[in-house]
Amino acid sequence: MTIIRALVALAFFATCSVAAAADGLVEVKSPHNAKETMNRLEDIVKQRGLNVFARIDHAAGAAKVGKSLGATELLIFGNPQGGTPLMECAQSAGIDLPLKALVWEDDAKQVWIGYNDPAYLAQRHGIADCPAVENLRKALAGLVEATITK
Repeated sequence: MTIIRALVALAFFATCSVAAAADGLVEVKSPHNAKETMNRLEDIVKQRGLNVFARIDHAAGAAKVGKSLGATELLIFGNPQGGTPLMECAQSAGIDLPLKALVWEDDAKQVWIGYNDPAYLAQRHGIADCPAVENLRKALAGLVEATITK
């Protein structure tokens, strides 16, 4: 009986971890292929005066170790004007900055662009009432909208 309870508890916590992994992730379909989506995003980020800190090709990294991964790239970007106000509300928010956006192609060949919802980050750091959250939310949504617009 104790083993059964332990297995049920383990299954429950494993399910919760998987379900919680995507909490706060905003996912938007892109009509462009993955490379074009990421190129467009990077161009728009730069046009809007943000710094690009890194562009990481996870698929290329996987290939280096003999693994296969569909198109998956991460863009890390931002600037002090956008991030500092969030950290003024809680310095711990710095762990989630600079901002990031992930572009990937799923098994059905649909391309997605995803990013962390600033409201979720604010909740994570106990600063749900931080005035910077709405500005970051609008900025990220605007970047993605511009990226996916034909």
